[in-house]
Amino acid sequence: MSKDLITTNLEARIYNIRGQKVMLDSDLAELYGVETKRLNEQVTRNIERFPDDFMLQLTIEEANKLRSQIATLPTESHFRHKPRVFTEHGILMLSSVLRSPHAIQVNIEIMRAFVKMRAVTAIHGEFCACNPYRRQVQRL
Repeated sequence: MSKDLITTNLEARIYNIRGQKVMLDSDLAELYGVETKRLNEQVTRNIERFPDDFMLQLTIEEANKLRSQIATLPTESHFRHKPRVFTEHGILMLSSVLRSPHAIQVNIEIMRAFVKMRAVTAIHGEFCACNPYRRQVQRL
């Protein structure tokens, strides 16, 4: 997968679940060029590296909600395991588990996408009508 293709698809693969920006295990596996099963095997072998704030297991309801937005996510009857999602910190930790040169490059691009999304969110917050500082400036 080319660097341009990775970069253009990343932001569409970052979801907001339980108030956190996360990526699905299947999306990460595709980006890293491994099977989802293999990625999850490595995570399970190194589970101590993935505390609750690094990785979440989706509930069936959350998975179904995502499935309605993503055509490639299996239906409830096809789940062998509930999907895992990884926060930015969990994705960073994946780089210590998946150590190929390709995985390192993918991680760098993912981190750049998270930074870009934070910057966009910060800018949007500055101009949002609900921003209390904006209202104070308007009153002056």
